[in-house]
Amino acid sequence: MLYMVVEKFKEGAAPEIYRRARAKGRLLPEGLTYVSSWVDLEFKRCFQLMQTDDPSLFAVWVREWSDLADFDIAPVRSSSEAAELINMEA
Repeated sequence: MLYMVVEKFKEGAAPEIYRRARAKGRLLPEGLTYVSSWVDLEFKRCFQLMQTDDPSLFAVWVREWSDLADFDIAPVRSSSEAAELINMEA
């Protein structure tokens, strides 16, 4: 399943987030896969698309970064999947 992760950087934390990522990688537990990400222009939020069959793995990953960011995590589907589901119901 796909998940949209909105990572809200704590004040002034962006440089340390990038330092840690450069030094240690994404710190993802096995079974949690990074797909892609986008960062807003003010370095305040990162929008990450991730994939896992075990959403409990997010707790492991968030612990590695919670000193630098807060997280909103939501299961998502692609627009084409949503359209297909809506068309099936109509």
